[in-house]
Amino acid sequence: MGDLVVGARSGAPEPEGPGSRAVRSAQSAQAVQPADAGTAAAAGGRLVGAPNDAEDVVSEAAEENDTAQDSSDETGTRPQRQRSFWKELPILIGIALILALVIKTFFVQAFSIPSGSMEQTLKIGDRVLVDKLTPWFGSEPERGEVVVFHDPGGWLNDEPTQQNSNAFVRGIQNVFSFIGLMPSSNEKDLIKRVIAVGGDTVECQGSGPVKVNGIALDEPYLYPGNTPCGEKPFGPVKVPDGRIWVMGDHRGDSLDSRYHQDQPGGGTVPVKNVVGRAFVVAWPIGDWATLPVPDTFDQKGLSASAPLLPPMAGAAAAVPAVWWLRRRRH
Repeated sequence: MGDLVVGARSGAPEPEGPGSRAVRSAQSAQAVQPADAGTAAAAGGRLVGAPNDAEDVVSEAAEENDTAQDSSDETGTRPQRQRSFWKELPILIGIALILALVIKTFFVQAFSIPSGSMEQTLKIGDRVLVDKLTPWFGSEPERGEVVVFHDPGGWLNDEPTQQNSNAFVRGIQNVFSFIGLMPSSNEKDLIKRVIAVGGDTVECQGSGPVKVNGIALDEPYLYPGNTPCGEKPFGPVKVPDGRIWVMGDHRGDSLDSRYHQDQPGGGTVPVKNVVGRAFVVAWPIGDWATLPVPDTFDQKGLSASAPLLPPMAGAAAAVPAVWWLRRRRH
């Protein structure tokens, strides 16, 4: 016991061993060194301390800002310079003209009424819109429709084309009519009402009325004071297949089918010459109106093919019935 006290005071070196102070210090130093080395590597080789930590925080914040700015550039959030309106204007005009040309060619076209042959339904100067789409799908003119058609030959020989005397205005009109924004003044087109179609028999004797397949037509659309036959009774006329018989609503001022019976087709118009059906008066605003088919053309028995419909319907229904009975027997 006394040796232990004296040894402690004497300052003699501590004996080496697993539990000695020197061994514990060495182990402690070895345990700390890897952490210090990792910290130094993360700090760019500098010793870790308060000043260096502050610099690292500022550096990392700057790097985050740069990364955020790069990300915003990649996602397109940086404002881009817009194209000038004057550079886009020619493109917009070109697209509008192309669309107008397509609409005029395949869908709707405007026509101007040059004469009084369709009064009071259509007045001189009215602009009508003509449906050109349905004929593309095989639709043919029907009785009572107001249609525009190309001259079948000889109808407008004496009619001069209405063109402006000013060359500049005439050029503008030709361009606009080509794309469908204005009615054409060069094409010789006519507008009349379809009275009879292929297979029909049409006539008008004395002062009328007009008869289609023996059925009298009540025509409230006639010009006031006109008689149904006008000054030109006719018929009976058998309308060939693929052709139509047309008349103006102003019977006293319309050189229609009645006046061309001595020409090929006997006054009828080929269906292929029909541009389309006029369905609305678009201009002027005060004359705006639709152009429906009058009720007189919905009369029973008016169609020449009507008597054949019941037998044909009966035959069509009988075919599946016979087939079913034969299967039952076998």
